[in-house]
Amino acid sequence: MLLRVAFVLSLFVPLMQAQPYAATVTTQDGVEVVRLVDEGRNMRVSIAPKIGANAYEFLVNGKNALYFPYENVAEFQKAPRLAGVPLLWPWANRLDRDGFFFDGRYYGLQEGLAPFRRDGSKFPIHGLLAFSDAWEVVNVSADDRDAEAVLRLEYERYPELAALFPFAHSIELHYSLSGGALAVTTRIDNHSVRRMPVSLGFHPYFQVHDAPRDEWTVELPVGSVWKLSEQVVPTGEKVASEELFPERKKMGLKGSKLDNVFGDLERGAEGWATFVLSGEREKVTVEYGEGFDVAVVYAPGGERGGFVCFEPMAGVTNAINLAHEGKFPDLQSIEPGESWTATFRIRPTDF
Repeated sequence: MLLRVAFVLSLFVPLMQAQPYAATVTTQDGVEVVRLVDEGRNMRVSIAPKIGANAYEFLVNGKNALYFPYENVAEFQKAPRLAGVPLLWPWANRLDRDGFFFDGRYYGLQEGLAPFRRDGSKFPIHGLLAFSDAWEVVNVSADDRDAEAVLRLEYERYPELAALFPFAHSIELHYSLSGGALAVTTRIDNHSVRRMPVSLGFHPYFQVHDAPRDEWTVELPVGSVWKLSEQVVPTGEKVASEELFPERKKMGLKGSKLDNVFGDLERGAEGWATFVLSGEREKVTVEYGEGFDVAVVYAPGGERGGFVCFEPMAGVTNAINLAHEGKFPDLQSIEPGESWTATFRIRPTDF
């Protein structure tokens, strides 16, 4: 009888064990925060819905794999600048004028309707949503496989946004923490009666902690490099990556500054293009899924900071206007009533 009782109890032990994943909505320093936790790997992801739906923290054993130069999220909300994992939409990086051409129409950007930033050449940069408070949390859940959160922005509900990019659509960010990686999936649903362009990107900032920046290395699975103008806009020409980056398979950052647009990504058997930042032992691996066909790599060094940006892009900088000029044939788009989806993954190891 005792053996039978012990056997029955053993069947229930897995059910009594703590669930490894958790997902919650909380408040930190007066700011709404979504938390995804993997207890088994001591990982925690923090997302600020009202600051651009930005995943600003990916802690592994207490160390942040994301560059985030703030004491707390309240400071970030008070004076936001690019850090963490900001979304670039409805255009990624720069436009070369105050507007864009698409399907034979010109759409001008009118000052004062919605805030957009300009770069040193006065070009519009990084889209409209990097710090937007228009995001809503629509789902937070966890089970024994992952912790996830879904945030949505109904773009056409905001006249100031629709006036600058007049395509009715909704956009969702789906964050999933599972198996030691954070997957970020973007879905855009076109509610418009017209085809809409997709020039989306992310500008995530990564760091490792066990070596100084001059001892970091990067691995770049790229086949080509786009030539850039003095304003850091692609000219429409590209060259083989070996011409400019012969050591791209494992390139040391000592004495190097990167701000380049790469194409022809090299993908593994499962379709992922794998970028790696390495310190002595710590690594951050960033995997681009299908749809993210271009990579901007930004590593300025010096006073600009110890970080590397592996930026997943649906197209090159200024993709919409370059497509109009016949210089970028691979501009993606969404037909009326259809959707666009793409995923990238962040995997820190040995932190």
